[in-house]
Amino acid sequence: MPDDRENQSGRYLAVGPRVALRPFTAGDAEEFTARARESRELHTPWLFPPLTAEAYEVYAGQLIGNPVRAGFLVCDRTDGAIAGFVNINNIVRGSFLSGALGYGAFAHAVGRGLLSEGFGLVLSHAFGPLGLHRLEANIQPGNAASRALVRRAGFRLEGFSPAMLFIDGAWRDHERWAVTAGDPGPARAGVRADA
Repeated sequence: MPDDRENQSGRYLAVGPRVALRPFTAGDAEEFTARARESRELHTPWLFPPLTAEAYEVYAGQLIGNPVRAGFLVCDRTDGAIAGFVNINNIVRGSFLSGALGYGAFAHAVGRGLLSEGFGLVLSHAFGPLGLHRLEANIQPGNAASRALVRRAGFRLEGFSPAMLFIDGAWRDHERWAVTAGDPGPARAGVRADA
């Protein structure tokens, strides 16, 4: 397991017992897209991460250095491998201080709790250093794994939005789940931010 000296280099934004959180980089294209291709069956029809280096360049380019988006890679501390990702999109400052989450685990990490732990790290970072007050996750009703993830993290179901997002060739219904900075967050327990 990597020791804390590795994090002192500034590579990780936050560290949990089994995962560490870091930003996307241009150099992650090969590993990220290989993991996405291996996970195609898992992700369909819910999400479509980039499968090629060219698509990754566009995707990561929208996250890196963008004030209205923040992208985080969830990395397994045993070997540094990318286990999944959590992005905060549509960040609004001012009186709203909110963002919308997008996320996914890669097939090799499913069922190990790594994305759950990483999700908690992102929430702590969002409500800490990023200074946000509210996060939303819009989830297709049939996506049981995603619904379970946000429920474990302390999100509450707030509503239903018919034909909300155009995904995989059709307008899809979504449930709106949310959590605010003051809410209890079981998934955020036991992690430390090392910004």
